[in-house]
Amino acid sequence: MSVAPSSNYDVIVIGGGPSGTTAATLIAQQGHRVALFERDHFPRFHIGESLIPQTYWVLKRLNMLDKLKGSHFIKKYSVQFVTEKGKLSEPFYFCDHRPHESSQTWQVRRSEFDHLMIENAREHGVTVFEGARVHDVLMEGDRATGVRVSSGKDAPIQEVRAKVVVDATGQQTMIMGKLGLREWDPILKKAALWTYWRGAYRDLGRDEGATIVMQTQGKNGWFWYIPLHDDIVSVGVVAAYDYLFKNRETTDFEQLYFEEVERCPGLHPRIKNAERCDIFRAQKEYSYRAKRAAGDGWVMVGDAYGFLDPLYSSGVLLALVSGQMAADAVSEGLSKGDTSAAQLGKWEPEYAAGMERMRRLVCEFYEGLSFGRFVRKHPQHKGLVTDVLIGDIFKEDIDVLWPLIDDMKAEQAEQAAREAELAGTT
Repeated sequence: MSVAPSSNYDVIVIGGGPSGTTAATLIAQQGHRVALFERDHFPRFHIGESLIPQTYWVLKRLNMLDKLKGSHFIKKYSVQFVTEKGKLSEPFYFCDHRPHESSQTWQVRRSEFDHLMIENAREHGVTVFEGARVHDVLMEGDRATGVRVSSGKDAPIQEVRAKVVVDATGQQTMIMGKLGLREWDPILKKAALWTYWRGAYRDLGRDEGATIVMQTQGKNGWFWYIPLHDDIVSVGVVAAYDYLFKNRETTDFEQLYFEEVERCPGLHPRIKNAERCDIFRAQKEYSYRAKRAAGDGWVMVGDAYGFLDPLYSSGVLLALVSGQMAADAVSEGLSKGDTSAAQLGKWEPEYAAGMERMRRLVCEFYEGLSFGRFVRKHPQHKGLVTDVLIGDIFKEDIDVLWPLIDDMKAEQAEQAAREAELAGTT
């Protein structure tokens, strides 16, 4: 589909991933003219396959639930943790905490899920251009007014105008890069290395689709284990970038991957009879956030605003929620003729607070927090821990956890100091 040079839209969305299609669909539902420009042709590969329960509510607004219920995606009911010694925790069954349809979610192949999402956007009236390259965001002073785009490989570059530009370009972060808004996370300097296996072990019944988080020896990293359909399992290791990729004897992804497999007792029995069925892929130092989410005439959503960490599978949730929050702000702004930074970014404080709660629990995990020990000490707060695991993070109730975690960490540090002192006197 070519772009007419005189085309004008209320909203242009750059990027057809979950955040972009969410924003585009919800804005189009309000009767606004929306164009979505996607660089690739779908379906296309993407990582981030595990959904968590709170995605349900945005998917419901998008009219996506029936599509997912009718799909062959594996149903996910829980998450389970495995220690560095290979000991399994009790599963965190989402329905035990919240007996509702939303507590069952899915493990998705992103090429298929994202294709469903972009087709759903079309069904809701979004004009979708695949294979379209956006070269730049047009600015008049500090205000975004459209994009420079070519609709195909050899197509001419055209200017297309809009009242609002939504940047959903993922980790390409078009506006973030243009305006110098990126802030790298000072703590979460992680990297990931992954591949796919056919015939790997999977549990039975409602445990078949569980996401499993397995620590490596010395707690230097952890593996995700995500069962997908067609007998495929996604298996990847996450660790500090310096540990995983620097000061090693090799830079070969395969060798690095299997070195970490050897350090993960919980993983050995699951893949010993399996066959690797894909290439090795890596993603390095990916945790960042924008200094601000919006400006006059523009707003950033999903990974274009920030990426946290794959630990609790929050990526798609954050994409959907940011897309939804931004869409509501954009629709409201268009209705009252206000596309200022204040209007388009009014959702950011609530969103950033939720993102920070998820980040805090991610950091606690990397610092050695034992969920089992915490829940045994504070059984009345098991529900709040589960809230974070299901993605119900946009509420202040969760903040009661942090001083309790700090107290437990201080007690453990004091105990360790006493033990060290005692060992020094014997």
